[in-house]
Amino acid sequence: MTRTILDIHILQNVPPSNMNRDDTGTPKSAYFGGVRRARVSSQAWKRATRSRFNELLPPEELGVRTKKVVEALAERITAHDPSVAGTAVRLAEETLRVATGSSFDPPKRKSRDGDDEAIAESKYLMFLSRRQLDALAEVAVSASDSGDVESLKKSFKDKEQKARARHAVDTRHSVDIALFGRMVADSGDLNVEAATQVAHALSVHRSDIESDFYTAVDDRSGASESGAGMIGTVDFNSATLYRYAAVDIDELQRNLGAGLKEDEPPSTPTAKAVTAFLEAFITSLPTGKINSFGNHTLPSAVIVTLRDRWPISFVGAFEEPVPKSAQGGFLRESCHRLAAYVPDLERQYGLEDQPTWVFRIGEETQALAELGTGVTLPALLEQVGRAVSERLEPGA
Repeated sequence: MTRTILDIHILQNVPPSNMNRDDTGTPKSAYFGGVRRARVSSQAWKRATRSRFNELLPPEELGVRTKKVVEALAERITAHDPSVAGTAVRLAEETLRVATGSSFDPPKRKSRDGDDEAIAESKYLMFLSRRQLDALAEVAVSASDSGDVESLKKSFKDKEQKARARHAVDTRHSVDIALFGRMVADSGDLNVEAATQVAHALSVHRSDIESDFYTAVDDRSGASESGAGMIGTVDFNSATLYRYAAVDIDELQRNLGAGLKEDEPPSTPTAKAVTAFLEAFITSLPTGKINSFGNHTLPSAVIVTLRDRWPISFVGAFEEPVPKSAQGGFLRESCHRLAAYVPDLERQYGLEDQPTWVFRIGEETQALAELGTGVTLPALLEQVGRAVSERLEPGA
């Protein structure tokens, strides 16, 4: 069966930084090819990608992942019908209990604003789209009698009303839910299979961890007072990272559903989600210790391939650590590695002639030019979006 898979490969230079640290404050690392590599977890980069969505997509296309889901729904209920504000929290809790099968308890931590009655929270992070919250708010208001909680409970004894609440959380998924998936521990039928897989970013070379010893001066110390007001250390590393992600476009379309606008092709929501993810993944950066290091960089090279069989990472090109060049640096040799590895791999597995685009910067990346069509970032987004739409057309 023919599939539609989008592979994204990135080489990115990162100067001294600590974007993603472990429980001791040390930059994360992993052994690969027998040597220690710098590592940035997939979770860190997915979070950065989701944060970038806020700049690329309208709020109604996104979801909220929180334990404070009762509070979030209560706000939507109040916005839907201000007259039920007094019971909005209780309406929200009951509606969510029926819709998700979850239980909710007051948080054990003390409220910062000193309220005695804290709003109940779920036991785990719950991921709902804003459209789903709005649909649940409509259910809560319409199924209750002027905000009466007992009438809402009585209403949910009706199978149709209960099914309506369940349906509200299992349709109209947001782009981020469709891409990254969702798990509802109390109702497995509400789980959403992720359409995106993101690898841990690894340095193409051996990477050592260094420590910065810093001091802070007390501004009110007099001339006769010596010493620092505070001292400490922070660990960091630097690396040329290989990053990889794959999008199962068929799964993404199943999660999002076909577009309903008469003036747009049915593939439009999926194509828009793909280009949003592509831009967000390329341009995002985890923000750990960003104020201390200011390590704002963008990728030097991006290779994107639209495949019809299975996703393929090129990390094998770097199993043997890349040595620094005679002039210093790892990017040039990394590009030569990929330029030799990719055609050979695709030829041996019979994967040639897959649409591929190459977006690169600088003379050091010249070796990658033959791997695909050279593009700028805007051209990449436009051409990939069009190719995805054509692939999803009926009969394609």
